[in-house]
Amino acid sequence: MLLIMNILLIIMIISLMIMMITSMLSKKTFYDREKNSPFECGFDPKGKSRLPFSIRFFLIAVIFLIFDVEIVLMLPMILILKISNLFNWFILSSYFIIILIMGLYYEWKFGALNWL
Repeated sequence: MLLIMNILLIIMIISLMIMMITSMLSKKTFYDREKNSPFECGFDPKGKSRLPFSIRFFLIAVIFLIFDVEIVLMLPMILILKISNLFNWFILSSYFIIILIMGLYYEWKFGALNWL
């Protein structure tokens, strides 16, 4: 137990030393107020905080996440093709793809994919 605590202490000391050295050697020495303000979202951080948010951005983000998860679930199906029963693999893959196509049709039908 003492050995593990010593190893953890050494790791923490080394990591703290590396963080201190990198902060001293970093090129960012001039801190500009505009460069330190958040800009990724496109909103003015100094303006009103209760402005209405467009629901289109949220819908596109959800659709992106759905199809991103689809790819993550489809890749293992391709990898296990050689070691699984071909009929069961085909039924499972077809069922999964049909559900995704039905979801895409539903989004298309109700206008979630129309940006204008």
